[in-house]
Amino acid sequence: MYMSNGYGAMGGAKMAYQNVDIEARVLAATPHQLIGILFEELTKALEIMVAAQRVGNRAKIIDKQARASNILLALETSLDFRNGGEIAVNLARIYREARRLVQLGGRSDDPEAVERAGLLLKDIVEAWEQIG
Repeated sequence: MYMSNGYGAMGGAKMAYQNVDIEARVLAATPHQLIGILFEELTKALEIMVAAQRVGNRAKIIDKQARASNILLALETSLDFRNGGEIAVNLARIYREARRLVQLGGRSDDPEAVERAGLLLKDIVEAWEQIG
């Protein structure tokens, strides 16, 4: 009756609600919380991308690959290299490697590459949550 793949009528309503929820959270967030939101959305995108790869949903793979790549780029460009020094440089390297793995995983339909990207980021995400 209803399509539940995120592209039907109900999926469109769900996506619209999620967008409003994210927008509201972003508007009320501190800079620290904004990075946390990016990490949450990145984690979701990677998990959904892997699940889509396992069932062969090419449209969802492409969508989540683009989302994850864009978030990783946003995280990298938000780094303050002048004040962050070596930590910022190392984070940039990790974000670039994670982005490379996401792209590789999408091109070669390799969920393990995407999972490796998630593992690279896991400690950073957990540390960020502890700071907050």
